[in-house]
Amino acid sequence: MDDVAEHKFKHRREDDCSAIECYMEEYGVTAQEAYDVFNKHVESAWKDVNQEFLKPTEMPTEVLNRSLNLARVMDVLYREGDGYTYVGKAAKGGITSLLIEPIAV
Repeated sequence: MDDVAEHKFKHRREDDCSAIECYMEEYGVTAQEAYDVFNKHVESAWKDVNQEFLKPTEMPTEVLNRSLNLARVMDVLYREGDGYTYVGKAAKGGITSLLIEPIAV
């Protein structure tokens, strides 16, 4: 997701190479086609995570929740661009509503 976000918004330095550029060069596809392929991989990975999370395991649920929550945060930050490096309204709004604004009960 990071490579897609950075490539879309051209936040990489000139000498950096991204997975998107490598994919485009190797398979001779456009940037949008590469984004679509990478987004399908992300969607497939989420399905795998969700399926595996439902299976019984010896790993404590608290540990699994930490990993799942980290993945969720990365999904939110990179869904609409590089929200980690360039914090936008969506990320600020989410953090504000979660941590600052009271919830009416």
